[in-house]
Amino acid sequence: MDSVFVHKMWNDNELSKMVGKDIPFPMLSDAGGKIGSLYGIYDEDGGVETRGRFLIDPDGIVQGFEVLTPPVGRNVSETIRQVQAFQLVRASKGTEATPSGWKPGKKVLKPNPELVGNVWKEWKVSEAFDE
Repeated sequence: MDSVFVHKMWNDNELSKMVGKDIPFPMLSDAGGKIGSLYGIYDEDGGVETRGRFLIDPDGIVQGFEVLTPPVGRNVSETIRQVQAFQLVRASKGTEATPSGWKPGKKVLKPNPELVGNVWKEWKVSEAFDE
């Protein structure tokens, strides 16, 4: 529900200092709660929204979401990592998948019937968990 001005102030004075750069994606301002109502995070009685993060692909399909109550902070670095992972999977047209904790430049998975039940073997030899 924050205005675009509040988002700019948050990015310029807080977020960019936490992650070392501006966020590489747009944030939505929902002053009237219309969009929050559609996504089930608007509290009409209180006139506020629960903090929600929705990753929506270029086709308008929600690929991921997270909803947290205000006292629990969000992990912006994890959001950026997830956006990068969704972009990689989309660019590969589904021929690649990212394991848990994947980061750009790390090993990806190649979905195929032999991978079913054997993902743990790929993770074991993967650099996905390296920091």
